[in-house]
This record gives sequence, structure tokens and C-alpha cells, in this order.
Amino acid sequence: MFRVSGRRIGFWYRMAAVLCKPPLVVLFKRDWHGMEHIPADGGFITAINHNSYLDPLSYAHFQYNTGRVPRFLAKAALFRGGFVGTMLRGTGQIPVYRESTDAANAFRSAVDAINKGECVAFYPEGTLTRDPDMWPMRGKTGAARVALLTKAPVIPVAQWGANEAVPPYAKEKRVRLFPRKTLKVHAGPPVDLSEFYGQEPTAEVLRAATDTIMDAITELLSEVRGEPAPVQRYDRPTRSGTDGPPLPLADEESK
Repeated sequence: MFRVSGRRIGFWYRMAAVLCKPPLVVLFKRDWHGMEHIPADGGFITAINHNSYLDPLSYAHFQYNTGRVPRFLAKAALFRGGFVGTMLRGTGQIPVYRESTDAANAFRSAVDAINKGECVAFYPEGTLTRDPDMWPMRGKTGAARVALLTKAPVIPVAQWGANEAVPPYAKEKRVRLFPRKTLKVHAGPPVDLSEFYGQEPTAEVLRAATDTIMDAITELLSEVRGEPAPVQRYDRPTRSGTDGPPLPLADEESK
């Protein structure tokens, strides 16, 4: 069922797996598909929908078992000290320098990691979905920007089930473990972005590439949920020209 390569995962990632995998295995059932789409070698991007605070662990469990561990994006400030910083540095997570005025430079660590043959995980929505029915929202352009810079494969990943255990906006913030929930993680074939290669990365090009990525994620999620997706993608309102504070493990569109 699982394809684990001989690629070196490292001490800190294995320690994280020792801590996180047992409760995930005990508390949840799994419905995993598409591991064959995860490249065995070379750098690549995964683009994932986000509907629960639990789903980064659900996705990471899936990805870890392919033998190609994900490198998540996180705010650079989180790397500066303490246990969290130690774990982020030890597991090779990627700092995002959001204070950068250069949009491409803001993701330089992600580009470097892909060029070194790593997997970089993006949550293109930038935060938990605000769609009332939990479909993927309009994506931010960071994943597309890095994909066009590196020409790395972009693997869409759709998740469902973590939101049933840990609802994203439940008033009581209750964890609902019983009856035992199924964590569904499905990866699809690489998104074809070849039409955008060689083009000037204008706002229009980046938006079109991003929409292509989000279409692939949404199509996968429609298959996972067994129901059609809405025709129009939800676009959350902004306040004072910003989208509000992003989650630590999220993509934020550079300004």
C-alpha cells in the first residue's frame, strides 16, 4: 500500500513522525489515493486545500508514507527560538520572508529547496477556507509564482474528513473524535502549467496559473466528496486591503 523510498528523511522528521503518527493511526481511519503521482525523485510542489487545523497532520502523514517528506512554508519569525523553532529548523521547514519587497525573493527558500530536489507544500488559499460549504477558495499566487520560476511538477492534493473531527469554525471549538472519522487524502496527476512557461509573470499570468491549480484541487475534492463543486469559487472579502493573519503553515501572496 505504501511506497517508501530510500531517500534520507532525517532524525527530526522521524522524531515528529514518532510523536504524531500513533494517535493518527489509533484515532482515525484512512482513505488514501494517488501516491503513485508523488515523484520518486527531484523537486516538486504539492498544492493542498485547507479546511481544518488538523489537516496539515493528515496530509503530512500521507506524504511521509510516500518517502518524500513535505517542507511546509512558515513565517520566518517562528524559526528564531524555542521548541517550535528547533523542530521547524530540524525538520527542514521553509521560512517565508514576508517583509521582503521583492515578490520573487519572498519565496527564495522555497525555490532553493525545490532546486535541491525537495517537496514544498503550499496551501494556496492562504488560510482555512471561508467557503460556507468548505470548497476551496480563490487561491493566492505564491505556489504559481514558485512553479513558474522552477518549472517543477505541481501535484494537487484534496483532503476531506479532518474538518469533521476538528471543525474549523465551530463556536465551541469541540474536537469530535467519535464515531471514528476517516481522513481522506487524494493526490492527482501534475497540473499542466506549460502554457505559462516563458511568459512574463504578470498579475494576469499568475492569476491564470493559480486558477488552473485551484481547478485541479477542486476537481479532486469533488471526486472525494462525491458531489459537484460550485461553479463560482468563493473569494473572501478583504479588510483594509489585507486578507487578515494567515496560519503559520500557509501560503501568503507577496505584495
